[in-house]
Amino acid sequence: MDEPNDEPNSAASLPLHTQVIPLKAIAVNAAECQRCAESLRGRLSGSRGIELAHLNGAGDSIILHYDPSMASLSSVEEIVRQEGLRLETRFRHRLFRVEGLHCVDCADKLEKVLHNLDGIILVEANFAAGTLRLEYDSALVDDAAIVAQTRRVGFELGPEEDEQGVRLTVAGMDCPDCAVHLEEGLRRIPGVARAAVDFATGSLTVVSHDGQDVLGQVRNAVTSAGYTVREAAGGGEEGGLLLATLREEWPVIASAALIAIAVALGFAGLGLASDVAFVLAATVGGFRIARSGLQSLLSARALSIDVLMTIAVIGAVAIGEFSEAATVVLLFALGEALEGYTMDRARHAIRRLMDLTPRQATRLHDGHEERVPAASLAPGDIVLVGPGEGLPVDGVIVAGESSINEATVTGESVPVAKGPGAEVFAGTVNGLAALRVRVARPASDSTVARIVRMVEEAQSRRAPSQRLVERFARYYTPAVVVLAAAIAALPPLFGLGSFREWLYRSLVLLVISCPCALVISTPVAVVSAIARAARRGVVIKGGAYLEQLGLVRLLAIDKTGTLTTGRPAVRSLRPLDGLTEAGLLAIAAGIEARSSHPLAAAIVREAARRDFVPAPDVREMREVPGQGVYALVGGEGHCAGQADFVLRQCQAVSDAAAAALQEMEGQGQTVIAVARSGELLGLIGLEDTLREEAPRAVQALRGLGLRLMMLTGDNERTAAAIARQVGVDDYRAGLRPEDKQNAIVQLNHIYRHVGMVGDGVNDAPALAAASVGIAMGAAGSQATLETADVVLMADDLGKLPGVIALGRATRGTIIANVAFAVAVKVIFLALAVAGVATLWLAVFADVGASLIVILNGMRLLRAKV
Repeated sequence: MDEPNDEPNSAASLPLHTQVIPLKAIAVNAAECQRCAESLRGRLSGSRGIELAHLNGAGDSIILHYDPSMASLSSVEEIVRQEGLRLETRFRHRLFRVEGLHCVDCADKLEKVLHNLDGIILVEANFAAGTLRLEYDSALVDDAAIVAQTRRVGFELGPEEDEQGVRLTVAGMDCPDCAVHLEEGLRRIPGVARAAVDFATGSLTVVSHDGQDVLGQVRNAVTSAGYTVREAAGGGEEGGLLLATLREEWPVIASAALIAIAVALGFAGLGLASDVAFVLAATVGGFRIARSGLQSLLSARALSIDVLMTIAVIGAVAIGEFSEAATVVLLFALGEALEGYTMDRARHAIRRLMDLTPRQATRLHDGHEERVPAASLAPGDIVLVGPGEGLPVDGVIVAGESSINEATVTGESVPVAKGPGAEVFAGTVNGLAALRVRVARPASDSTVARIVRMVEEAQSRRAPSQRLVERFARYYTPAVVVLAAAIAALPPLFGLGSFREWLYRSLVLLVISCPCALVISTPVAVVSAIARAARRGVVIKGGAYLEQLGLVRLLAIDKTGTLTTGRPAVRSLRPLDGLTEAGLLAIAAGIEARSSHPLAAAIVREAARRDFVPAPDVREMREVPGQGVYALVGGEGHCAGQADFVLRQCQAVSDAAAAALQEMEGQGQTVIAVARSGELLGLIGLEDTLREEAPRAVQALRGLGLRLMMLTGDNERTAAAIARQVGVDDYRAGLRPEDKQNAIVQLNHIYRHVGMVGDGVNDAPALAAASVGIAMGAAGSQATLETADVVLMADDLGKLPGVIALGRATRGTIIANVAFAVAVKVIFLALAVAGVATLWLAVFADVGASLIVILNGMRLLRAKV
């Protein structure tokens, strides 16, 4: 960002005027897109009469400093209007619906071909949602070219539906392959515009063409595929979930009973009756498996595990292995039921957060209380929350004082005392006194609702290891099917044994070829870890970031607001040139009154605490972001800001002032200098208190083998003092936001995997440059919740070691799961070819491996965070 070279006492610097304009008043693109906002800022900075343009701290407004001798306010506003119109008309943001986006590889292919078009700035294909998000320059590429390029690779684009579609819960999906095949079948139903099946969350979203009623057809298709459609289970209903699973698996129970009868008949010497009972057991237990396999072949044109299992059972019956056919069906069906139940438990771990939010609320209307659905509340409504009740929405307390348990949002179970003006969140629990709360956001947009949506979306995003495993499985299963056919046909042709013997071995090979345990090894671990983190007040945006947490070697940590509390206070005043403390503080408070910087706010608070009246007649304020402020005070040019910035503009600095500066900085204070027309008026020392948990957290992180580096905009001596107190390995001082970003880029080249911890939007460039960006204290901050890769909802640095440990535990679990699944497959494939393994043993190994992998991944639901 360009900085003015004006001296504080130069005539050119004093008449600059400041104008603040909300981005949404200029262009919607600029308000919603950081790149567009930066583009707008860059264009305006070089415009006639505008000396400097920069974004405010919240990133929602642009601040212009212009020379009134060169441009009037109306001409500046016209320049802004024209640039906003250019931005809005030329740079487009579109969300398309994509037909035919079947897999992650399809999404990757679509992204690559669209990137080849000139003018494409951003392209994101979302396989789970079936959407394509584009940002492009309409002067270089248009919608027709985008649609044509998309069709060349076999996809169709359509406008995103205005309606949200129907969302259902699907029970019985026990591997990602099931979700892919089911989705394929649903998309072929007439009237279905889009169908997205998410294995990780066990959900199905269907959008119809022109509002057609396709729900009945969808339910029938899901049922025909062997799954069950039901509404989402409520929290704390694990027992009910188990009973529902048992009710849905009545064929398994019937098959088990028939097998028991067949065994009893065999002992009684009734061999034919026993064989008939075994065949009935295989038929009853395998009917749903066969129907699902047929549905997969007809609708998705894919070889699923159900197809392979059906072939194996029919083959076993054909060669007279009736007992093995029945046992295979029973073990497979039982295994699928257990897998479905355990996966449902993992999926429901995050949904329970929403069940803690009350469905009803007490609204105050014209002095009367009325019970209304929480979903009907609108911003501005006043609700009454009694003692012990959960809060139905996000809002602000307007009357009453109480303690709030915020564990659902921050993960901290210790109640927080709150009174009028304090922000409260849906799903948290009121303490001992009634509160009146003004609704800030609709229930559907509450912080806890946003967390749940983000976590469910994160669970559907594939981690790098999961993509690798799925690509492998895509080629592995057909290869084994070809191998099984070869084993059944070739050895008998060369006289190496009977056809029956080699057919049996090929059937065993078909059963063991199922890659379920391998494919499920990564998603179950990712789902469990993300859900566990969310319930402890940590939002992780996807499996990729979870894996990156486990790979981080160096952690860069912002100082202000991260290692420190972020609420600095004035500790010392050193007036010079005969000025009193009151005079120095009054001048500084007058200059800093309009600045949003935390140090400026601290100076204004201190003046108010001492009942000092800020200097009057402060005009023409001009802020240099991160450095200081110029202003006219009583007609004279003044400057207040970081000591090195202000002292560079002073004509001379006395030895006494230099010694005072060195002493204050050596004590860890951040020094603000105040000057008038190049003459130093005094120094103000501020100190930001170190977080109580910071030294312990740093020690714990170093115990994990991480190297820690502190990044700060403070001066060298202050940074050194804080670094010693907190115990980090290294530090870099005097950094502006762009310097922090550059530092992260450099560190990434050295350490490859670098994490960045900051306190929100101000650290956004550095957070984005890191391998994984971690933001603190996002409870109530919608912007921070959207920007970082990992968000610590509580303002607690002590959670960071647990988050890193969770990332490492997840990577370890994934590696162990994949290694175990591969080892089981290799061993049993060898046993199958050698003729040692039996059909029922192959099923037992396959199902057992899947269950072990799932249960191992689910251990992360109880990991310490």
